[in-house]
Amino acid sequence: MAEETLEQSVQVTRGQRRPEPGVLVVFAGGRPTFAAHAGGGALGRDGEIAVADPRMSRRHVELRREAGMWQARDLGSRNGSSGDGTPLTDAPRAVRVVRAGDTIALLVDDVTPYLDRAVELHDGRVVGPVLRAAYDAIASAAREGAGVHVVGETGAGKELAARHFHAAGPRAKGPFVALNCAALPGQLAETLLFGARKGAYSGADADREGHLQAADGGTLFLDEVAELSLEVQAKLLRVLETREVVPLGATRARTVDVRIVSATHADLRDAVAAGSFREDLYFRLGRPAVALPPLRARAEEIPWLVAGALARCSPPAIAHVSLVEAALLRPWPGNVRELVTEVADAARAARHAGASRVEAAHLPADAGLPIARSAERTADVLDDAAVDATLAKHANNVSAAARELGVHRTQLRRFLERRKR
Repeated sequence: MAEETLEQSVQVTRGQRRPEPGVLVVFAGGRPTFAAHAGGGALGRDGEIAVADPRMSRRHVELRREAGMWQARDLGSRNGSSGDGTPLTDAPRAVRVVRAGDTIALLVDDVTPYLDRAVELHDGRVVGPVLRAAYDAIASAAREGAGVHVVGETGAGKELAARHFHAAGPRAKGPFVALNCAALPGQLAETLLFGARKGAYSGADADREGHLQAADGGTLFLDEVAELSLEVQAKLLRVLETREVVPLGATRARTVDVRIVSATHADLRDAVAAGSFREDLYFRLGRPAVALPPLRARAEEIPWLVAGALARCSPPAIAHVSLVEAALLRPWPGNVRELVTEVADAARAARHAGASRVEAAHLPADAGLPIARSAERTADVLDDAAVDATLAKHANNVSAAARELGVHRTQLRRFLERRKR
């Protein structure tokens, strides 16, 4: 006991704490919810983890922590239960996602970040406790008058984070301007950022305001900033140092007062080390840096995102518990953007099938899963006639056509875009 007390004392002195395992109820009675419970126990209508779900038994599933792992077993429930997508029995089994009746629970190694917190909805944005921590850091930078660099995977919501920065700072009433640097060739990026005067280049038949000028008094969001050419980076650094912009073809500078939120999908320091991003610009844009957690690290948001995507369908659709369970079991490498797109496709499939609710069966088999390179077919081997016939068969539904052709929907879209050029 004395040894354990000493260890606890050392942990407190170092500012550390022991993780406390717990249970997150994220879907109950057929709708999104959020409730955090420290420890385990029986999940049911009258269990230690009580949920008002008429399809659950009084004590439906036992959730216990054994040897550092969560285990679940069915307690003879009326409607059965599942763990990680397969039926539970009375024999304990290690699981992460538990479904009982119309309720779903996530078993987490540390519940303390979720206690006394909620999933919040702000202007259509879903913000759970994990994402809230990143948003708080972004808001703090905004209030201090600094810029911020956001690191996050594709589809994780970097622009929404930039808009949160804008709304949280003293320039909230000013303009918010966004630019995707990855989608621009070098010369066009320079024109869009700094503007141009009439006659500055062939085809410049009028003065053109740049994004820096348009964002004067507000916030400029530079997504995938590492994709800017070194030449443009040098000019951007000068703007940050002098607060002056010289449009292409101009002889006089214009003063601008802009806060910049930059973003990349990977660590910007790697680009500096590779020589593709200026070190001096990194020290102006790369700090403070806030990592935006991927969707798989904030799974408590998934039921709300699914419900929101279905509510925006025409007509609105309703999620079956199996759809939410399937969504929680997939890693979603494309994050929120991928989830919302696939759920909308599943809603269309359910509607065409005449189903009253969107079930897991309506979700494409490969949705939310990493693309296995060994199983990929490149768009180059697709046949024009076969693509056209398949699209016609499925009323131009790209996802359905891609499934029949044996390729990922993203590959088919790339093929179609390439064919237009």
